Order: sequence, then C-alpha cells, then structure tokens
Amino acid sequence: MELKHIELSHLSVSPANMRGVTKKPDLINILPSVRARGILVPLIVRPGAEDGTYEIVAGKRRYHAALTVAEEQGGIDPLPCAVMEAGDDAAALEASLIENIARLDPDEINRCESFTRLVREGRKVEEIGLTFGLTSLQVKRTLAIGNLLPRIRNLYRNEKIDAVTMRHLTLASKAQQRDWLALVDCPEKHAPTGASLKAWLFGGSAIAAKVAMFDVANYTGEIVSDLFGEDSYFADADAFWIAQMAEVEKQAEFYRDTGWSDVVVMERGAYFNSWEHERCPKSKGGKVFVTVSHRGEVACHEGYITAKEARQRAKGEASADTAKPVRPEVSAALGNYIDLHRHTAVRASLLSEPGIALRMMVAHAIVGSPLWRVEIEKQRAAGDAIAESVEVSASEAAFDKARRAVLDLLGFDPETPTVVGGYDGEHGIAGLFVRLAALPDEAVMGILPVVMGETLAVASTEVDFLGQILGTDMRSYRQDHIALPDLIRDKQLLTAIVAEVAGTDVAEANADATAKVQRGILVDCLTGSNGRAKVENWLPKWFAFPPSGYATRGGIGCVERSERIAPILAPAEVDDEPEMRHAA
Repeated sequence: MELKHIELSHLSVSPANMRGVTKKPDLINILPSVRARGILVPLIVRPGAEDGTYEIVAGKRRYHAALTVAEEQGGIDPLPCAVMEAGDDAAALEASLIENIARLDPDEINRCESFTRLVREGRKVEEIGLTFGLTSLQVKRTLAIGNLLPRIRNLYRNEKIDAVTMRHLTLASKAQQRDWLALVDCPEKHAPTGASLKAWLFGGSAIAAKVAMFDVANYTGEIVSDLFGEDSYFADADAFWIAQMAEVEKQAEFYRDTGWSDVVVMERGAYFNSWEHERCPKSKGGKVFVTVSHRGEVACHEGYITAKEARQRAKGEASADTAKPVRPEVSAALGNYIDLHRHTAVRASLLSEPGIALRMMVAHAIVGSPLWRVEIEKQRAAGDAIAESVEVSASEAAFDKARRAVLDLLGFDPETPTVVGGYDGEHGIAGLFVRLAALPDEAVMGILPVVMGETLAVASTEVDFLGQILGTDMRSYRQDHIALPDLIRDKQLLTAIVAEVAGTDVAEANADATAKVQRGILVDCLTGSNGRAKVENWLPKWFAFPPSGYATRGGIGCVERSERIAPILAPAEVDDEPEMRHAA
C-alpha cells in the first residue's frame, strides 16, 4: 500500500465498505477525538472511477467525523490514507471487515494500561476525557484499576473474578491485595468476593464517611475514596470508632444537661425494638436510647422507657431512678465556663513541672487520647526474604531487647507492642501516669527512644534526618548478604556494583554476562566463595547517611528525601555537632 494525504473533497464511501454507503454512522465516541487531535489512523482507500478520486474501503466513521469537523471549523487538513490497488473488491471487503472487527471496544484492563501510558507522557485526566469522549470520573475510574497488582488484573482479564470484585480491590492497599491473593491460593480458605470483599477490606464492615458525627475535615486518619460508588470510607475502623464514640458521648451529655432522666447508649449492633418500649415524655422521666450500628450509623430515640419500667409504674412500683428528674445544679453553659477555666489553670501550672509534663506526654504517646492518635510502624515487607532479612538483623535484635525491657518496666505483656494506641478513657492515661511517676527521670528518658522508634515511619524524611544527626553507621547493623543480591535486577546497576566490590577489570570482563552470573560474582565477593577474596564491611551507597546512587537516573527514595532536608542540615555542619545533636 501507498501512504498519502488526500483532500476531503476527493473521497467518497466505497460500496465495498462493510458499514454501507447510505446510513450515516454513529459518531458520538469518535467525534471528540477528531475535534481534539484530527484524523490519526489512516483510512483504507482505493482509486475511484474518476481520476484523482478515491473510494473509502475502511474508515467511514472517520470520514463522516472529518466532514462534521470541516463544517464546524470551515475546513480540515487532508486526511491520511493507505491506498490499495484498484479493482479487487474481495480484498477491499476483507480489509474493511478486518478493521471493523479489530475496532471492537477494548476491555477495562487494556483501556487502563493505555490511559496510564498517556498519563506518563504528560496527559492530564481532563485531556484524556476530551480525546475519548469520557467524563473525568470515568477516566479516574479506569486509572484506578492500575493500582491493582498485575496478577489481579490478569484474573479479571481472564474472567476469574467479576467486575464488582475487581472494583472493590481498587480500594485495597498493596499489602491487602497480597493478603487477598494468598486466600485465593489457599485451598483451605475462602477469598471474599463481591459485596463481602468490601467488609473484609475494612475489618468487618465498610464504614462510610457520611455516617461520621464528627467533622471529617478535621479527621487525621486516612479516608479511601470509592471511585465506583458515591461514598468514601474510613481506612482504619479503630480510629473511626474512637472519634465517633467521643461524639456519641458528647451528644449523650447534651441530652442529660437538657433534662432527660437518662441516656442509654446501647451495645454496638443492638436494635431498638419499639414493641419492647413505651412512649414517655421528658417531663415524666422519659429516656433517650442511642443505637450504633456496625456500619457506624447513630440514631437517637427520644422519649421512651422499657416495657418493664412501664409495668412497674402501672403497679406503683417505679424505681427511684424513674422519678421526676431534678434540674441539674450546673447548666451546660456554666459547665463549659468551669471546664475551660480549670483547663487553662492546669496548663499554666504544668509550665513549672517539666517532669510531670514529660510523664504525661509519654503516657499520651503510649495509650493515646481523643487528641492523640499514635500508631505503631508495622514494617510491611514486599516479600518473605526481605522480612526475614530485617527480623534477623542486629539492629532489630538490639531494638527488640530494649523494647522488652521497657515493657517489663511498665508491667506490660512482653509480646505486645509498646504503643497501645487504643484510648480507653481517662483511666488509661491516669493509670499509666501513676506508674511513670514512680520511675526516676533516667528511666522515663529510657522509655522515650523505644516509643519513638516504634512510631517512626518507614521511608520517611524523619529516618534520613535522624540517621545524619545521629551519625548512624549502617555497617554496624546490616550484615545481610542473602536477600540483597536477588533484589538487584538491573544490568547497568549490577555492573556498577560488581566494579565496586570486585574491581573494574572484573566488571568490564563480565559486562556482557547475564544478570545471574553478575549476581553470582557479587555473592562470591561478599562471602569469599569460589576463590574470590572476601570483601569485608561492604556498604552499598544507598545505605549511607547521606545516601547516594550508582547511576544518574534518580528514582531513589532515600536520596530524594535526603536532598530535601539538605538545606536544613547545612547550617548544622560545624564543629559543634555534639551540641546540636543534644539540642535536637
């Protein structure tokens, strides 16, 4: 075929086109693309009966879209065309058939992969929507599929899981996706699918953000958006319940302050059955019953007593607690006045008692409070080999020893995390404070590093900052030579590392060798095997503080984080580093 650009006026639809000549095609999904980009895919044409004219064998919709755009814009550039030889109707019909069959809509996975490539090339969501005639939400839904692990995408592509299951999995973290795949592979367990999958992802029930009684804008936890539905969900159910039940208690206090005889907060998941209760107004000792569903929904049923209480009243045996309520001594406004002034006075008193403040701060960090939400770093590993490498490291052993000593000092279970993170009211804080108050300052200061270490986020700027401030020497802690070599897959990177541990001559001699051979050389140098001299205390550049890389491609998280904090550390690079470290 010959490729050439042909004026629109020289083109007409061929009788051999499988979509016919007379019926105008549907242009809804192609017209936005033609308006934005023009005709990109060549039409298949053959010479017409008259000189200089051509018949369209395949591409009727593109041709009609071009006619529409030309009418809208007052003209259009010549169309790209692939010119067939004249006279072969069978070949023309075959070409039309093949193109139209190949033009079937792609599945969601293929569309996602295509959109993802466009984003990497710099296209914005709105631009993609304009090109393909989609809304921004439709594009975002398609891109969300790219967050799935490749194996999950293949399961959907091969129709091993349905669309509902696939879409719910877009709400899952990578760790949750791996856990779900492990259930799929286990012959003795069942992997949740469909609607039950959402409950599994959120720890028993999916709690929508719309049911929160508190201000979601001030919520510090993670909220996951469901692009395939109308709701967002709380990623951490425990954190939600702490905030939600605090608001329930505030509402209950409000009811009590306004004269209700009692407020009964029913057990989570319990139903309020109207046939088990009778109406009773506030003035006659009526109560408020509060129900809390497992989905986080809260309902207040005002003006009821139980049927049993109603029977007792009918017999004149009403108990003392159902008597006419007495007006409280302190109104809600006066109570607020008292609480605020007590709060400010205690804050001022705390200024002269740093020892008490220190212990109270440690208690808050360990137990949590309505204003403190502290989580332990779970150190999620991308594979079993990485997890084992960390677990057997000298640094992990040293930290675990100190952690167990702190747990013993506080009287906690040695198999639990130091940071409890589950606030259970003032008594949790007060009880722990009493223990800390009995300890000397040195012991309390010894607890702080363990609490800080358990709550120090992996892959964070704080790790890089502290590593440089503390002068952390990774050679003293990292002795793993097993997991690391298998994780290095890039040939250019392997060559650079072999040059570092075995010398430039060895690296150049094996530059064309397979990655497996190069990894073998690296292992031999680190272990002293197969006649190679053992390299002692080798530390890859990434592990240093500050770190660096072996190539200029970038994409190294720790290096990028260190570069961000370099301006902060630069003024501190003076001779008085010990004083600066002490101040930090």
